[in-house]
Amino acid sequence: MKRPIVFSLFRDQSVFMTAVMGIMTFLAVMALGISLAIGTGVVRWNRQWDSFATVQVTNADNVKAVRRVLDENKDKIESVRELSNDEMAGLMRPWISGTGNGALLKYLPTMFEVRFKTTADMRAVGDSVKQNARFITHNDALRPSVSAGWKMVAILTVVLALIIATIGICVSFIARNTAILHKRELEILNQVGASDSFVVRQMQTIVMRICVVACGCGFLAAVPILAIMLMVAHSARVGLMAMLAISGAGWGALIMMPIAIIVFAIVVTKKTTLKILNSEQ
Repeated sequence: MKRPIVFSLFRDQSVFMTAVMGIMTFLAVMALGISLAIGTGVVRWNRQWDSFATVQVTNADNVKAVRRVLDENKDKIESVRELSNDEMAGLMRPWISGTGNGALLKYLPTMFEVRFKTTADMRAVGDSVKQNARFITHNDALRPSVSAGWKMVAILTVVLALIIATIGICVSFIARNTAILHKRELEILNQVGASDSFVVRQMQTIVMRICVVACGCGFLAAVPILAIMLMVAHSARVGLMAMLAISGAGWGALIMMPIAIIVFAIVVTKKTTLKILNSEQ
């Protein structure tokens, strides 16, 4: 048997709440999605380069000693590649392409790109190589980029928390405003013996109906934009941007976001309505 709603929001209230909840859900899904994409990208970026290192030999007399160390540790090395003079010249072009700078070519360091089997192997070989050359792990070189990525994730987390707080404030305001506008109906319900739980359910039903529509629209608007952002990032092909992605668990979290917002709105409505009813008794 259907139980009709005793009172409902006015049209302006309903439109306002639907718009606010839709926009806030859109922003919340976007913030969470971008945060997950960056976090996944940073983790994948670290994992890709955590066993790579560059050996830079600035003193030509130490090249043979470095090669000997690398040869003696072949069991710990996945691959090793010496950069050619042309590659080194390309890397140093901004400094040696000017007039009269050609003489600098003969002072270019000898460089090896080494991929190790494990990070422990990389540390062991690095301790031996450091006596004759600079040993630069790719993780150390990329630490500023990784740090910037985690800072962005932290900022987006704060933004998401602020959005959720704003949703709670808006829902609480709507519940209070509705109670004021329907004060007469509440008094009648109180006189006929309606329980507080009955009034709360009325308010929760109204809020839930609006939130389901608004959160669904906000989620459906955010997902295509996130997909486009990931496609644009992947077009970079290399670098941290190309590593941005949202895993299956991440998409599951995004799906749960509008559901969590709806549940949160219902809980806030209950607490606000009970507080109003208790204050009027």
